[in-house]
Amino acid sequence: MHKSGLIELDVVLAVARLRGFRAAARELGMSSTAVSRAIAQFEKRLGVRIFNRTTRSVALTEAGRQFVAAVSPALSEIQLAITAVADHRATPTGTLRLNCAVGAARAFLVPVVLEYLRRFPQMCVDIATEAHFVDIVGEGFDAGIRMADAVPGNMIAVPFGGALNFCIVGAPSYFAKREKPRAPQDLMSHTCIRARWPSGAPYRWEFERRGERLALDVPGELTLDEPTLMRDAAVAGAGLAYLWDAHVANDLAAQRLVAVLEDWTVSSTGLCLYYPDRRYVPAPLRMFIELLRERQVTALHGEAVVAG
Repeated sequence: MHKSGLIELDVVLAVARLRGFRAAARELGMSSTAVSRAIAQFEKRLGVRIFNRTTRSVALTEAGRQFVAAVSPALSEIQLAITAVADHRATPTGTLRLNCAVGAARAFLVPVVLEYLRRFPQMCVDIATEAHFVDIVGEGFDAGIRMADAVPGNMIAVPFGGALNFCIVGAPSYFAKREKPRAPQDLMSHTCIRARWPSGAPYRWEFERRGERLALDVPGELTLDEPTLMRDAAVAGAGLAYLWDAHVANDLAAQRLVAVLEDWTVSSTGLCLYYPDRRYVPAPLRMFIELLRERQVTALHGEAVVAG
């Protein structure tokens, strides 16, 4: 049997992870035909079918699952070694793949990414925004961005952006017909834009003042799971929304929204960039982390650049 090249192994792992030839081809910069041919030739040399194919799906066979499980760690080590050598170049190149919630990307991440691309013009950044938590290693991401308390314990976490402050906001048009709530319990007679966790469970609005804490399942006909949609609905007068203050800072300054119950609002743990606990961190990711830390130091000196 001829020796297999790394490209063929990359193709096998990409198809296995993305569950399709087209998706693997896009990631690898190849045609779907080339990916299909590489898989067929590889299986022919092995004498074993790695994938079961139908017109609608691609799935690993049992032999394929065993092969991918055995090869993935070794190939990862080889790729890290190649990247380590490439890091000796003056300017990093390649693609940095990040996964995060869309709210984090809009409120905190984009300004940092734009600065990163300005500094390293040979780099590309690919951001996938998803509400639900994903396995960044299994899905092929270099790092993830989530709330600090959601980061898995086996990951290296890099805090940035500071604590997140929440606020309750409504449009002037909404308050033109209703009195402003003076206590959290008053919300039970208001129209609220409810939030939903990625699991599908409703989010209970949280409050705290002078040691007193409570959480309310507020009433409302509209339930959303994306902060920009909540902000848009609140500006349109659809009801009260519970959001990070960074999402609505411009609206509050322009008086498109009004904050209420400010003495009851809470803060939460900030955001973290996280990545696998490896012996070696690739230069593109390492430089992105350095930029995050640099922006964090600047923010502590009074310039809130991370939040835009």
